[in-house]
Amino acid sequence: MYRLITSDGHARRGEFTTVHGVIQTPVFMNVGTAAAIKGGISSVDLENLKCQVELCNTYHLHLRPSDEVIYKLGGLHKFMNWHKPILTDSGGFQVFSLAKLRKIKEEGVYFNSHIDGRRIFMGPEESIQIQSHLGSTIAMAFDECVENPAPRSYSKNSCDRTVRWCKRCKDEMKRLNSRDDTINPHQLLWGINQGCTYEDIRVEHMKQIADLDLDGYAIGGLAVGEPAEEMYRIIEAVEPHMPADKPRYLMGVGTPQNIIEAVYRGVDFFDCVMPSRNARHATIFTWNGIMHLTNACYELDERPIDPECDCPTCRNFSRAYIRHLFKAKEQLAGRLAVTHNLWFYNTLMEKIRAAIEAGEYEQFRNHYSPLLASKLED
Repeated sequence: MYRLITSDGHARRGEFTTVHGVIQTPVFMNVGTAAAIKGGISSVDLENLKCQVELCNTYHLHLRPSDEVIYKLGGLHKFMNWHKPILTDSGGFQVFSLAKLRKIKEEGVYFNSHIDGRRIFMGPEESIQIQSHLGSTIAMAFDECVENPAPRSYSKNSCDRTVRWCKRCKDEMKRLNSRDDTINPHQLLWGINQGCTYEDIRVEHMKQIADLDLDGYAIGGLAVGEPAEEMYRIIEAVEPHMPADKPRYLMGVGTPQNIIEAVYRGVDFFDCVMPSRNARHATIFTWNGIMHLTNACYELDERPIDPECDCPTCRNFSRAYIRHLFKAKEQLAGRLAVTHNLWFYNTLMEKIRAAIEAGEYEQFRNHYSPLLASKLED
């Protein structure tokens, strides 16, 4: 299902074929947590913004409207009118970051809903059952996302349990995919590597889940506050042990610079709420650095957000107008800014793929990695 087209150093240019279409990698997955991109962006909009994959969240959709409702309505693709690939996060990160009074046991996790406080249980089987109801293209195995830093002994024990949970996820998916009433009997399962910033634990855990022969592999538990160099160090330690014939996904990452650096180290898939969240607060990504659009210097600026950008926002509206919308607290401000940032991220991935194909990724990285992290000067 994954085909390596070419590589440039560790950077990989590939294709991942799924039942919902072929994904060109490296790729950024646009995050629609509750089956929608925050900022008023619809599935129809995403088609026009060059989105290849949408990411939705098992935990949030289980709580509202419920996976049962979505199943009865024909699955997530039909529900949100999106016909390209969807990846669903297992819910593990949200259980451990949002839920209160959680209790971890071998069978799974007991926790209270962050919405209404009701008591809920989720284990490997339940997570896969929910994701099967949603009918996503790619389902993530249920794991424990440990706080970073964490004691070494706890991290090791958690990784051992996550391997056991991963095996249970695989068995449950095999069972569900064989049923006649399953929405997507071709649903894929990806495992998640954990281990905090302990290199040896990370490597051993990666070897263990690689032996399970899953459809893809993710590195989780990073980009949670540790220095970027720590994240890069862990990627470099784990990457040699990730199957070369399977996709590699760095969860929750990140800034344009993070993505460029992680591709350089062999990663294929990314997701992050940053482009939409930052846009809703008037922080804009451009090809010459990061812009804060509410700054007074843009009050009379008739230029587009980014003269080098061809997104719908830049083709039609000025910095001065969008700044006014933010100041007036008009919802259109967020929609226009999110439109730009998502186009920017998806275009960044196009440029990354082209640079790898041309054998020029080192030059691309050297130019854009520092530039895109800088503050726009004008």
